[in-house]
Amino acid sequence: MLNVFSRNSRRATAFAAFAIGAMAFSPTASAAPQAPLFPFFLLPPVQPYAPPPAVEAAPAPDNESITFELPARLRRQIVSYATREAPGTIIIDTPNTYLYYVLGGRQAIRYGIGVGRDGFTWSGVQSVTRKAEWPDWSPPPEMIARQPYLPRHMAGGPGNPLGARAMYLGGTVYRIHGTNAPETIGTHVSSGCIRLTNEDVSDLYSRVSVGTKVIVLPMTERRADLSVR
Repeated sequence: MLNVFSRNSRRATAFAAFAIGAMAFSPTASAAPQAPLFPFFLLPPVQPYAPPPAVEAAPAPDNESITFELPARLRRQIVSYATREAPGTIIIDTPNTYLYYVLGGRQAIRYGIGVGRDGFTWSGVQSVTRKAEWPDWSPPPEMIARQPYLPRHMAGGPGNPLGARAMYLGGTVYRIHGTNAPETIGTHVSSGCIRLTNEDVSDLYSRVSVGTKVIVLPMTERRADLSVR
């Protein structure tokens, strides 16, 4: 009797297992969402697609950072220079676009300069009456009459046409000054002022004191270039 009961139990268990398996593989069962058989093997969540960030274009180079290189003859250099003027004197060689700072012993420091254009050159003897670093610029009335579009006043700074330094000559409207347009060195372009590169005018400024004698040679007095020492 007991053996018959055991056999019947085993048959019932096998039938139940078969029925469950049939349900698992039936179309109705497969259509329903199923829980994962092994929930501990979880897949990472799917991230929504995002396009890669746009690459920002590099800024264009600043034109003001481009260095202008002077021709060799216009670069600051020590040269042989015969003169009877005392050391410390400034001599403006207008036709050759040179400024000489006399050292003595037949030597001078020579700087390339820009000078007055046709009709605006001048000559004579003056002295430095004032010095200024990064000077303001107020065009004189004569210049405004010729160029009424000019500003009446401009604060000192890199964009100022007087550049980094200025040395004022006597009671005239003329100055020895720097420039924000170094490509004009060696040319006849100004309204009578003497211009140097900002680097050169800063060097000259450090050597010059108020009262320094300045000799401006006329256009008719031309000297041959002297060899570099």
